[in-house]
Amino acid sequence: MARGLSVLALVTDAFGGYGGIAQYNRDFFQSLSDSDLVERIEVLPRIAGEAFGRPPLKVRQCKPRIGRFSYALNAIATARSRGPFDLVFCGHIYHAPLSAAIQKMFGGRLWIQTHGVDAWTPPGLLACAAVRHADVIATVSRYTRRKLLEWAEVCPERVRVLPNTVRPIFSPGPRSEETLAKFGLSNRKVILTVARLSRADIYKGHSRVIEAMARVRLAEPKAVYVIVGDGDGRADIEALAARLELRDAVRLVGKVDDVDLLSLYRSADAFIMPSTKEGFGIVFVEAAAAGLPVIAGNRDGSVDALADGAIGRLIDPMSIDEIGGALLDVLHGRAPIDPHAAQRFSYPNFASHVDALLRTLA
Repeated sequence: MARGLSVLALVTDAFGGYGGIAQYNRDFFQSLSDSDLVERIEVLPRIAGEAFGRPPLKVRQCKPRIGRFSYALNAIATARSRGPFDLVFCGHIYHAPLSAAIQKMFGGRLWIQTHGVDAWTPPGLLACAAVRHADVIATVSRYTRRKLLEWAEVCPERVRVLPNTVRPIFSPGPRSEETLAKFGLSNRKVILTVARLSRADIYKGHSRVIEAMARVRLAEPKAVYVIVGDGDGRADIEALAARLELRDAVRLVGKVDDVDLLSLYRSADAFIMPSTKEGFGIVFVEAAAAGLPVIAGNRDGSVDALADGAIGRLIDPMSIDEIGGALLDVLHGRAPIDPHAAQRFSYPNFASHVDALLRTLA
C-alpha cells in the first residue's frame, strides 16, 4: 500500500486560535486527518492562545513562533528534520514567500489558501511570485477568487473555491430565557452581531447598525443591539452609542464560549453584519444553521455565505435606511428562513471538497 501524504502547514493560528481563519484551519486539518490520502500533518502556527481541545489524530502542532525571523528558521528546520513533505500548505498569503521557498528547497507541492481582503490586491512581489508558482490556490468565496484573478498571473483552473464549513453544533433549538437573563436581555428584541471589535475591522459595519438603531427603536422600543467579540475598537463603539444616546440599546458582551454563542444564536431575533470586505463570513452560516434570520451586505464574500440570498437577506451595507428597514422586517416577522439551506456548508461537503482537491495533487 502506498504511503499517505505528509503535509507541512504554515499558518497564522489553528488549535488555540480565535477567529474565523483559525476555525477554518481547524476544520481543514480535521478534514486532512479524516482523509485516507493523508498520513500526517505538521502544523506550524505563528500565534496560539488557549487550547481548543486535542488536535486530530494525524496532526502535530508545534509551539508558536511569533517573531518573523524565528518563525522562518523554525519552519525551514522542521522541513529539513521532519521531512520529506509531499505538500506544503500555506494558510495565509503573507506566508506565501516562505512557503514557496521551503517547497523549492525540499520539494513537494504547494497549496496557498486565501481568505479575504488580503488577497484582493497584489500582496507584494515575492508573494505574487509564490502564487504564480503554487499548484493550487484555494479561496473561500467566488468574490475572493474574482479579486485574486484580477492581479494573479495564474491559470484560472488552478484557483479553486473552498468555502468555510459550519460546525455540527450549530443547529436549531429552543430560545433560552436563562441565557437571555445571563446577559441582561430578558424581554428584549435581540439583534446580534458576532465579530471582532478591531479598529482594523471597521468594515464589518458595527457603527452603521448602531446608527440604524435610532430608527429601529422608534418602531421597536425593546430592540437591543448585542455584539459578541472584543478588540481595540471597543471604546470607539461605546463612544458612538453614547454620542447617539443609544447606550441602553447597545450591549457589548465580549468573547463567549461555544455554548453561550449557540444559545445566543437560538435566542436572538435577528443577525446582522453589514460588512464591505468579508472574505466569506462563517458567522452568517452559523446563525442561519441555528435558525436565526440573517442580514448581510451585497458587496463582498457575504454573498457566497448567504448563497446569493437563499440563506438570508442581502442589502447595501452602506445604506443606513436599508439596514434599519431589513431589521424591522425581521423583527416584525416578515423574513422567514429555511435553516436547512445552510447545510450546503456542512462539514461532510467541506471534507469532500478537500478530498477532491487532494486527489489532484496526490
